[in-house]
Amino acid sequence: MDIKKLQALVIDALEDVKAQDIQLFETSHLTSLFDRVCIASGTSNRQTKALAASVRDKVKENGGTIISMEGEATGEWVLVDLGDIVVHIMQPAIRAYYRLEELWGDTPVKFGAAKRTSAKKVEAEEESDKPKRVRKVAGKAAPLEVTHDMMAIQTTLEDEKKPARKPRVTKTTGDADGKPARKPAARKAADGSAAKPVKPAKIPTGGRVKVAATKTATASAKQAAEKRTANAAAAPTKRAPARKKATEE
Repeated sequence: MDIKKLQALVIDALEDVKAQDIQLFETSHLTSLFDRVCIASGTSNRQTKALAASVRDKVKENGGTIISMEGEATGEWVLVDLGDIVVHIMQPAIRAYYRLEELWGDTPVKFGAAKRTSAKKVEAEEESDKPKRVRKVAGKAAPLEVTHDMMAIQTTLEDEKKPARKPRVTKTTGDADGKPARKPAARKAADGSAAKPVKPAKIPTGGRVKVAATKTATASAKQAAEKRTANAAAAPTKRAPARKKATEE
């Protein structure tokens, strides 16, 4: 089995049972016995055993081989040997005491990217192995492929079916030389007589309302009347001397 596919299966199996602090290291430059070391933590004996069983079952289902398993009796440190990968499942206290990361953690592997690429390869291989089924339906023709020429013909046919738009007529108030526009001639009736002009509709008007004069207006009117009476009274007194002169002569 491919090493990338195998490490993806191991990580998936550990994540299914909620393993903590999963780390993957490359060891091909340190030893020739295996290429990868995977270290994970479990919070209890039961979880470490469940993590080891999950890795074992996952690899077996995908055609991998399990060389050996150790430490299942106590559950403090369970080792699963897969040939190219050795998986160490430990409780936090045991992991902090032995510090396997310092021994094998020279070159860590980013298993997230490797896991995605290997998963895609697995899916592609499974799809390629499956035979493609072609359903034949009686009485139905095969789907027609639409080309660019067919689309162009369709658009031209649609344009021909659409009615041509009438040009807009703009109304002008006069000629370009400044002459006023001519009034349209009155339409003649069918018998030859000119049509009667239409009388404009009468606009209703309201009644007149009498408004009382203000105090200032009445006061000014009284003053004007008093001036007039004063002037009329003073007029004969001025003319009296003239009459006396005429009598003396």
